[in-house]
Amino acid sequence: MSRAALLVLADGRFPAGGHAHSGGAEAAVKAGRITDAATLEHFCRGRLHTTGLVAASLAAAAVLGIPARELDAAADARTPSPALRTAARRLGRQLVRAARATWPSPELDALTREFPKGAHQPVVLGLTARAAGLEPLDAAYCALYESVSGPATATVRLLSLDPFDATGVLARLAPELDRVADRAVEAARRARTEGVDALPAASAPLLEIGAQAHAAWPVRLFAS
Repeated sequence: MSRAALLVLADGRFPAGGHAHSGGAEAAVKAGRITDAATLEHFCRGRLHTTGLVAASLAAAAVLGIPARELDAAADARTPSPALRTAARRLGRQLVRAARATWPSPELDALTREFPKGAHQPVVLGLTARAAGLEPLDAAYCALYESVSGPATATVRLLSLDPFDATGVLARLAPELDRVADRAVEAARRARTEGVDALPAASAPLLEIGAQAHAAWPVRLFAS
């Protein structure tokens, strides 16, 4: 295993399409829920413990070899918003293209055939980590970091927030990210024996509502 592969996968320059998505930050900014670094931190903390936890557990479970079809169905069940399901599959489709070029794998090839329109991004992320020789905890960290770094980066553009302040938010969340990563992996290990219902189903209703409203905007900076 090369732990350096995690740096490649988590790098914002990895061509997986995440730069085009704000993680709900654009809708939250318009609604007045994100106005500065303090409110960005509250928003990211909420994502970390809800959608971030869910995504991290799905990714870790994929590394552990739980079938992608079961995990994709579990992701669908945990994503009520059609707009978010569409975005997750679009991101999954882009990620698998980048992953197959970077870490060729029969499992990634099979995933592409099974989900021609894209599997949910966290499932693809887990299989990508598996192809790169990474561990479930690595995949969980990657998913969780994406869940907070995307909104932080987007808010720099949306509010002209000082990048130093946005990075400070991520640094302050780091200890919580550690704890959530451990929870995600523990749940993924339970799912191997108890089934995918053992995975977290933490919800974030405002993210779901905001995503539906955002999808109907005639003009927007980000896809989601």
